[in-house]
This record gives sequence, structure tokens and C-alpha cells, in this order.
Amino acid sequence: MADKKIRPAKKVKRDSSWQDRLFGAVVIILSIFVFVVIAYPLWFIIIASISNSNLVNLGKVTIWPKDILFYGYQQIAEDARIWTGYANTILYVVAGTILNMAVTMPAAYALSRRGFKARNKVMFYFVFTMFFSGGLVPLYMTVSSLGLISTKTILIIFVAVNTYNLIIARTFIETSIPEDLYEAAVLDGCSYFNYFVKVVLPLSKAVISVLILYYAVFHWNDFFNALLFNSNSKNAPLQIILREILLLNQAFSSGVGSVQGGYAQGAADQVKYAVIIVSTLPILCVYPFIQKYFEKGVMIGAVKG
Repeated sequence: MADKKIRPAKKVKRDSSWQDRLFGAVVIILSIFVFVVIAYPLWFIIIASISNSNLVNLGKVTIWPKDILFYGYQQIAEDARIWTGYANTILYVVAGTILNMAVTMPAAYALSRRGFKARNKVMFYFVFTMFFSGGLVPLYMTVSSLGLISTKTILIIFVAVNTYNLIIARTFIETSIPEDLYEAAVLDGCSYFNYFVKVVLPLSKAVISVLILYYAVFHWNDFFNALLFNSNSKNAPLQIILREILLLNQAFSSGVGSVQGGYAQGAADQVKYAVIIVSTLPILCVYPFIQKYFEKGVMIGAVKG
């Protein structure tokens, strides 16, 4: 009897229902709408920074730039305040982030150890600060008594540890690093410090990347602490310079305010748009490359926190 050939089962092609197609169309339309709502203001600032400000104020600049002028960027290149603010901000971002990580990761490691009996009580004091504070006046008096007013030091060491980031790091270490690794390290004669440096930190690269980004973005965007604790223009970060130009409408030293007629205000408006571009350009350029780490940080805090 001849062997019968076994034919492979035919794949049944399942047609998507009209509900699925409708849902997909709605998602696409909403995504396009959200993209336009977010992207158009950014695009408008770009074209307004190189367009005639009078045409911008009259509402004649909507999609494409008109009467292209680079006056705002020329003024920025000649104004020392912008570059001083850039240098200060980079210093605060680098030094502040290093300090934040040097405090957050050891604290998270210590609070994750089950052998540390007082860890829940210590964690309570950290969490308590998320809901209650002494207020601005006692805070300012404390900083003043330490002699840190109008210094670069206060803008670096202030908020040395963020409680939310500390919780993320502690939860990651507790749930992602097995306790068996510590027991094996102890058998090899490894101390707490060596275990933290040689085992915990290498295995925590994901959460370290996330926290570095969180702290760096915080320092880059921070202006309230500089506004509160600093009165020395030499220590002002870039966000304070941007605030002065946008809100206080201060004239540049090259004489924007001295121009006769209505062009002075028009020039000041063009400078404002140009300053927005210059101050946000680094973040806009870096964000596409670090977006995955932001998403990973959200998942660490949501799923395991």
C-alpha cells in the first residue's frame, strides 16, 4: 500500500473586521493630530525666528518664513550673556548630575538590603519630604545661614537626591538583582562596598542611564532655584537669561532698545524667538537618541514600583 502524502494544512487568512479597520483609522488620525499639535508650535518658532517680526505679529507668517532675516541670531552671537548662561548651565548639569548619582545609587543600594533593619524607617523620612516641607522662607533662611546665597555651589548641591528617583533605583536593585549573587560574592570574600561597585553598578546600567537623564534634564530646565537663591548675574543659568529676555523684555547691550521707531520691538521679538531655539536646540538634538531610556524609566517605575 502506497504511503499517503501528508499535505500541510492551508493557512486560513483571517480578514480583519470593520471594527478593527475603524479602530486603526481612528488611531492613525489621532496620532497625526497629536503630532501636528506638538510639532507646529516648534516649527512656528523656527520660522518666526528668521522672519520679519512685523509680518509675524500681523499673522502673515503661518507655514513658511517670509522676509527672511537673521538679526536675532546675530544679536545672540554678539551677546556675552547667552554664552555665560550656557557655560553655567553645562557646569550645573554635569556637576549636579554627578553629585545626584553619587548620592542616589549608594542610598538606594543601602535601602534595598534586607539586612538593614532600619531601612523602612529611613525610607519613611525620604518619602515624608515628598508631601511636606518647611516652606520657602525657612528654606531660604537655611541656605542664607550656610552662606550659599548667590553662589554656584547651591545650584549644584540643591536637591542632591530626588525621592522619586531614589524609589526607582531601590526598586530596581531589589527586584532585578538576585540575592544569590550577594551570597556568592560573600563566599568569595567580597565586602559590601566591593559588591556594590563590582556587581550592583554593572548590573544597574539601565536604571543608571535613566536616572542620569532625569537629573540632567532637571538641571537643564531648572530656573526657579536660580531665581530664588541667586542674584549674581555671573552665576545665572541659561534659563534665567531666557526668562529675562522673554518676560522682562530687556534690551541687549548692542542697543536693540535704542533703535528708533517700531522696529525696536520687532527686533526684540525676533531675538526672543531666536533665543528659544538656541536654548532648546541641545535637548531637541539629543532627545531622539535617548528616547528609549525615558521609556525604559517609565516602565521601571510603573511595573516594578
